[in-house]
Amino acid sequence: MTIAVTGASGQLGRLVIAAIKRRAPAARLVALVRSPDKAGDLGVELRRADYDDAEGLRAALVGIDALLLISSNEIGKRARQHANVIAAARAAGVKRVVYTSLLRADSSPLSLAPEHAETESTLKASGLSFTILRNGWYAENHTGSIPGALAGGAFVGAAGEGRIAAAARADYAEAAAVALLDEAHAGKTYELAGDSAFTLAELAAELSRQSGKTIPYRNLPEADYAAALAGFGLPEAFAKAIASWDVAAARGALFDEGRQLSRLIDRPTTPLARSVAAVLT
Repeated sequence: MTIAVTGASGQLGRLVIAAIKRRAPAARLVALVRSPDKAGDLGVELRRADYDDAEGLRAALVGIDALLLISSNEIGKRARQHANVIAAARAAGVKRVVYTSLLRADSSPLSLAPEHAETESTLKASGLSFTILRNGWYAENHTGSIPGALAGGAFVGAAGEGRIAAAARADYAEAAAVALLDEAHAGKTYELAGDSAFTLAELAAELSRQSGKTIPYRNLPEADYAAALAGFGLPEAFAKAIASWDVAAARGALFDEGRQLSRLIDRPTTPLARSVAAVLT
């Protein structure tokens, strides 16, 4: 079986490639990337593929049996770009597509959800065999703010007491590898999230414990948090989006206790303490 991974040089894609190599060393892997000259370290066959280049995608997918469609990072263009990949996969004779969607994409209040839901519908209507991985929040979405929190003396956000069932990016990557390697997952949709949820106050407390510094959590109104993010240099529209996701988290949008992720990868998901330690070491 020949397996291809879109966005293979990205943070998730690299982890998926590594996970497949561990689980199936003999599998033939193809990394689909925009710039093959910058991805030689992946150690697999490289093919140029751009979500916006329909013709190029068809050529890149020739001979592929299973395809992991990692969602594009271009918010607002995703549905169209993903449709390009799905159409190319169908034209090239790909047998199954695994797609990284969003937790409860069909009902989530997150502004990210509609494009994922549209992609799921496109995939289901394509006639291709599919597996949908509805990924919850990455722990790195929040632990990535640790250096700034240490420098500023506080962890800021707008999630209130909302519980976030995040898992490490590597956990989701392993789930993708499992789904790609076993056709028994065809036709299934999985709601994936971490085993244990945390509030941002609890994250700040864990950071304080491990760093030896007192780092409180400071909850801000949505507009103030967006302004703070913009002040850190984020584009205004993206800052507003991030703040809105925190507010949605406060209302339960990122909480899940189904433990489908740990069952899929056959081990517990990465605990928060380990995710924090990974940043501090």
